[in-house]
Amino acid sequence: MQTTSQLHPTYYFSSRRSSIRSNSSMKLGDDGHAYAPVLEEDSNTNHVIIQTLKGKVHWRNTLQQLERVGPKSVGVCLLTSAFVGMAFTIQFVREFTRLGLNRSVGGVLALAFSRELSPVVTSIVVAGRIGSAFAAELGTMQVSEQTDTLRVLGSNPVDYLVTPRVIASSLALPFLTLMCFTVGMASSALLADSVYGISINIILDSAQRALRSWDIISAMIKSQVFGMIISIVSCAWGVTTMGGAKGVGESTTSAVVISLVGIFMADFALSYCFFQGAGDSLKNCV
Repeated sequence: MQTTSQLHPTYYFSSRRSSIRSNSSMKLGDDGHAYAPVLEEDSNTNHVIIQTLKGKVHWRNTLQQLERVGPKSVGVCLLTSAFVGMAFTIQFVREFTRLGLNRSVGGVLALAFSRELSPVVTSIVVAGRIGSAFAAELGTMQVSEQTDTLRVLGSNPVDYLVTPRVIASSLALPFLTLMCFTVGMASSALLADSVYGISINIILDSAQRALRSWDIISAMIKSQVFGMIISIVSCAWGVTTMGGAKGVGESTTSAVVISLVGIFMADFALSYCFFQGAGDSLKNCV
């Protein structure tokens, strides 16, 4: 009998033996189960995009997932962003104070948060909280043959289960990122004022001088891409789960790890495209 790791990587899903008669493209594996190459990740992604553009979306499921990804994730995202902001403030203030560049602290923090920290930190939290839940939920449905029941009832599992999650993640992440940016800057300003004696007005004025509209727009674009990566990878591993409870655990772990790697790779690619050449954002707040 083949191992789960050999069969898993987003190529085949198990089906009942009786479905072989209805689909000639199915193949019988060594373990006596039927497998069909109809849940490849690329084809799933294309199908989600096409169905979304056509407006054929289960809006009720989408709203439920949007509430799950957005409002129910706000607390942990804001808490994480606040402590990350305070930690970076400690390092920046210590070094910039020695150089006599107190007025540049706010600008540096604002650029760091808007361009990198807010979208990446938010996406990491969502990948751990939501991505793992997506993979575990869909994996459980797959191994318990609930997805086969959807097909019998005439529903496409991708339309009913995957598309709402992808749309919800893509819509919620930009707003979570914007909120995390605000909280991160607020916590940094409060710490700098209360501990290091740098006025909040100086921090905010420096941030306002350094920030440009493109910095916020790029953060929103990044977070939307990260949301798509998290949802697509997690759902792909979920709907291709095999091997019972052990397979669900392996799928969940793999989904989170690959989502995190994908986030970092996409962050580098987007940063390379968005911010080329020498920057001049800090020249106004020195």
